[in-house]
Amino acid sequence: MISRYARPQMAEIWTAETRFRIWFEIEAHAADAMAKLGTIPKSAAKNIREKGSTAVFDIARIDAIEREVKHDVVAFLTHLAEIVGPEARFVHAGMTSSDVLDTCFNVQLKRAADILIADIDKLTAALKRRAFEHKLTPTIGRSHGIHPEPTTFGLKLAYAYAEFARARARLVAAREEVSTCAISGAVGTFAQVDPRVEAHVAQAMGLKVEPVSTQIIRAALEVQNLVTSGSAGVVIDPENRIYIWWSTRDSEYIPTAARCPGRVRYRHPSCRAAGPKFPWKRPRDGS
Repeated sequence: MISRYARPQMAEIWTAETRFRIWFEIEAHAADAMAKLGTIPKSAAKNIREKGSTAVFDIARIDAIEREVKHDVVAFLTHLAEIVGPEARFVHAGMTSSDVLDTCFNVQLKRAADILIADIDKLTAALKRRAFEHKLTPTIGRSHGIHPEPTTFGLKLAYAYAEFARARARLVAAREEVSTCAISGAVGTFAQVDPRVEAHVAQAMGLKVEPVSTQIIRAALEVQNLVTSGSAGVVIDPENRIYIWWSTRDSEYIPTAARCPGRVRYRHPSCRAAGPKFPWKRPRDGS
């Protein structure tokens, strides 16, 4: 993730601190379920949660352990044992690394999708308001890049609204698809872990049980691509249209200084003179 363009709330989801915190929550919820089933002592599950919940995981220490053991989850569990003490031997009982990795990844994808969906809701509300406001604002239409008949700026905004509404539906479907949990042990057979542990962790993490996992959740990678393409593809199309509208060649709309960051401001000095009420002006005919 490029820090320059990443918003804090989105970047936070993908930090090492957040990842290890989610790993711990998965392990702690699994320990709680195992304690209820009598697989591990209840005192151990309580101690794991109490000490782990207040701990600040040392990223440098985990990285150092990983360089030695050559395994990310083993490195984390080793560091967790340093915090919890002897009862850490009950952590991860019967589980496999992918139970933690894939479930954590899905939690992260779900949280990221929540942010994107909330953003789309704000954007579509603004597009709808502006589309009605400018439903009679005349502008030129295009067919194969050529000016054919007049249209309205409101109609162009309505088109963008429809595109983002469809994108929202795809994101909601992707979020639902990826919101799964697998705590099924090596090769997904539940040979060493009770399926009720998986159900407990899924409920606690706001997920649903993965229908079938062969140790890994393949859908996680597939839906990641769906989330990316389903949103980014829609953003590119309106962005390209706006870029054409304010290009030197066309100059149909010019953004105000407040909406004209970076190099765009230098390309369009008239941005500074545009009025603040609405971010688009039609400079050619003076209207």
